[in-house]
Amino acid sequence: MAAARDVAIVRTGIANLASVIAAFERLGARPFVTTEARAIAEASHVMLPGVGAFGAGMGALSAAHLVEPLSLRVAADRPTMAICLGLQLLCETSDETPGVRGLGLVPAHVARFTGPGLKVPQLGWNRVVAAPGMRFIETGYAYFANSYRLGEAPPGFSCALADHGGPFVAALERDNLLACQFHPELSGPWGQALIARWLEVG
Repeated sequence: MAAARDVAIVRTGIANLASVIAAFERLGARPFVTTEARAIAEASHVMLPGVGAFGAGMGALSAAHLVEPLSLRVAADRPTMAICLGLQLLCETSDETPGVRGLGLVPAHVARFTGPGLKVPQLGWNRVVAAPGMRFIETGYAYFANSYRLGEAPPGFSCALADHGGPFVAALERDNLLACQFHPELSGPWGQALIARWLEVG
């Protein structure tokens, strides 16, 4: 059982939070949903979820005045997790919404899956291969639901890879920041163990 933590889950308006909340509660954490900048700044752990479009996600963060609190939190190496679209929002730009800037915390561009006969979006289980020495990610199988991805590991991050029409970044981490393209909350015991390892930091 992970240590009891208060986990601030950022309300983006474009995520189904029931499964995320349930995953934390199963581990004995105390999740709460918020758009309050002070809560994002002060919480021991913060989760940035997201399902939907890059532009809509950034619009929601900007409207709630959460861009700066999230950026300062990551810069200060406070425990922060991002999942699915949340990972993409950490990046600089995306093919999904040209002209819209992301948080810019990961020096990378998000591109759409392409390839002859490739099913887009990717929906279902895929193998995640962790790089040696990763702190949170272990090799295993995770549940994905995505049409866009990072094609290469950004500098300064440890990355786990998966393959869908070619290799792509399944997850990245640096110090207390963890970002997963997959949904750990839907990835069974393997995903639950991943969340538990992240809850132990800080």
